[in-house]
Amino acid sequence: MSTDLHYEVEGLGPVVMLSHALGCDLGMWNEVATWLRRHYTVVRYDHRGHGASPGGHSPFGMQDLAEDAAGLIAHLGLGPVHFVGVSMGGMTAQALAASHPHLVRSITVAHSASHYDAAAQAGWRARIDTVRQDGMAAVADGALQRWLSDPYRAAHPVRVAQLRSSLLQTDAGAYAHACEAVAGIALQDGNARIRCPALVLAGTLDQATPLACSEAIAAQIPGARLEVLPVAHIGCVEQPAGFACAVHGFIAQQGG
Repeated sequence: MSTDLHYEVEGLGPVVMLSHALGCDLGMWNEVATWLRRHYTVVRYDHRGHGASPGGHSPFGMQDLAEDAAGLIAHLGLGPVHFVGVSMGGMTAQALAASHPHLVRSITVAHSASHYDAAAQAGWRARIDTVRQDGMAAVADGALQRWLSDPYRAAHPVRVAQLRSSLLQTDAGAYAHACEAVAGIALQDGNARIRCPALVLAGTLDQATPLACSEAIAAQIPGARLEVLPVAHIGCVEQPAGFACAVHGFIAQQGG
């Protein structure tokens, strides 16, 4: 089986697959991957229409992103994997575990949601309209403010610039389709069917997906464990050591 997705594989050990947030690429995971590859085979990839992966020019849904991930796991022949996703990647994790349980040993769902109410969907629609009319630059500042806390942005201008560059290089049409996929999620019923170990990570400073979103996911997935980190929306960038340690400790409890 082949895949069109751009991906990187590094390290040795049990396989951990990293799935990035909307408007990012696999570089979002740089710091966490450096830590995890000491213990694991780390696979990270670009979602369709993001980074160096093609696609995203036609509408797609969250299940399509789950099928992309399933296809990559099959292509690599490394499954089942410990699947770790942030935001849109965490939604992918939920959909993947519900529809392809044989491909995942565990999931970590970080800074994510399982559904959006009408008010939140209206907010997504406004963002979609903005990016289609005015391009990626029109949403860049708002995204970075949601992603990272004020103190982090002030202290790490180079890293912030890298993330901004990745966002601006994302095709506006692909980004809009990805926003539609995110806005339309309805993962609650699938979550009730998940049987693999699940870690749900939330951030005390995360205004994009408040703690209640993570609490709902943890309540929907049988046996899920909830942990809270002192971070904003992209916790794997803001506190990579704490994020990686949470994932490592969780996986170690499953026997690696």
